[in-house]
Amino acid sequence: MAYLLDANVFISAKNLHYGFDFCPAFWQWLDDRNADGAVFSVEKVGDEVRAGGDDLSTWAAARGASFFLPLSPGVVASLAAVSAWATGQSYDPAAVSTFLSIADYYLVSQAHAGSHTVVTHEKPAASPKKIKIPDACIGLGIRCITPYEMLRNERARFVLGTGGGPP
Repeated sequence: MAYLLDANVFISAKNLHYGFDFCPAFWQWLDDRNADGAVFSVEKVGDEVRAGGDDLSTWAAARGASFFLPLSPGVVASLAAVSAWATGQSYDPAAVSTFLSIADYYLVSQAHAGSHTVVTHEKPAASPKKIKIPDACIGLGIRCITPYEMLRNERARFVLGTGGGPP
């Protein structure tokens, strides 16, 4: 079991709580947990993140397929299962079409295939207009948590060096 991170985890981390300039420990933690086989994402998420043309896209490009997993043959059956789930719900046809064409579909499918946990900032929404990752995960029996839950579960610690904060 590994954690598979949604694009919004990387984007929010860069823009808000864990900027490269003031919290490099977060990014090192991701690299370390990736090397341990605990944290990954999928190729389609990597494509989204690399499209930004910023520090995050440079970071993602340097990680490649060892972090952003390519579609493996074992995921094909899960792609079909996730597609069948999406089309069998009460979502608008446009919502289903959109979901099946974006990284979320591949992220959920990879998690389904490997019994992985999805990590996202998205919240479930009872709307027929958009399929949210947590809703797909709930429907398919996939564990879905926030980045903060992942960090707490893994007991991540970003500790300042000596003299870096209040006593």
